[in-house]
Amino acid sequence: MAELLKHRYTKQYIAQVARAVAAEAPCFDAAAFTRAVLGSGWADLELKDRMRRIAAALQAHLPGNYRQQLSVIGRAAPPFSGFEGMFFPDFVEQFGRDDWEASMAVLEHLTRYSSGEFAVRPFIVAQQARTLARMLDWAGHADEHVRRLASEGSRPRLPWGMRLPALIADPAPLVPILEKLHADPSEMVRRSVANNLNDIAKDHPAFVLDLARRWHGDSVATDALLKHACRTLLKRGDAGALRLFGHDHGARVKIGDFRLAAARLPIGGTLGFGFTVTLTQGEPAKLRIEYAVDFVKANDSTSRKVFKIGERNYAAGETARIERRHRFTDFSTRRHYPGAHRIAVIVNGVERAARTLRLLAG
Repeated sequence: MAELLKHRYTKQYIAQVARAVAAEAPCFDAAAFTRAVLGSGWADLELKDRMRRIAAALQAHLPGNYRQQLSVIGRAAPPFSGFEGMFFPDFVEQFGRDDWEASMAVLEHLTRYSSGEFAVRPFIVAQQARTLARMLDWAGHADEHVRRLASEGSRPRLPWGMRLPALIADPAPLVPILEKLHADPSEMVRRSVANNLNDIAKDHPAFVLDLARRWHGDSVATDALLKHACRTLLKRGDAGALRLFGHDHGARVKIGDFRLAAARLPIGGTLGFGFTVTLTQGEPAKLRIEYAVDFVKANDSTSRKVFKIGERNYAAGETARIERRHRFTDFSTRRHYPGAHRIAVIVNGVERAARTLRLLAG
């Protein structure tokens, strides 16, 4: 089993943080800081709560005012990269909301080591126009991590992050940032732009499709960005998104010999299934093939999730056999419940055939 991220915060790691900060601030009580972090309840805290405790302990034990504390943090931060180091931006999120200018400057610095994508969001909520203007400046920064912060930090629905209700309602203020970054030389930045657009597409599909049509064909890299940006629309079977990427919603297709390896399966089991796809029309077509599972929920309603199988060009009359396996195993983002689960085959956004699996309590 993969290590939980929260367990990266070992006693040794916290001691390393304490030493790095003490090297920049001789009055810093490293022992008291360590006790505050690892004290009562630490073992029960999840990842973000552990970040928050580390940041709060820094604030409590660093001498001086907020700007003086930022100076120490800025010098101590470089060795602490990746997700683990995000307690430094969290310090800004918790304690810097009344000093916008200093907070923006240090987030620009800190994000090069550990991303400020979560920390910048309260500043957007409080002062949207001012903060987005600074983020537009970041979009032209020489460092790709700062450019990424401009797009990732402004995502309306960033997972695990504070929602941005005003931008969910009206994403238009994001266009200058996205325009500036959609052809960025960094794949990391372009992927962030795609994720931002995918967030927007959940509420404003026409808005995203308008941008996609304008940018489509600019380059291979931009087209790949747009494909990723439209992934939710493609899984929804949106006709406009499908057409943009060469999939005819009305392609004539036949699904044959659709078989489930079992009609009943215990929770935790793996289902094998297969079917044939035949393009019955007289001209070739690009087919996007997916399957969907209508999962039974705890209240006996269902929720559909779509899984991509693949896409390619089919010759007129061509038949292909497809075999897949699906695991009905519980994990952190999905629990399984007994009941009738529909398994559907989708081609170019249209459901073409379905079978029913009865999932049994383990």
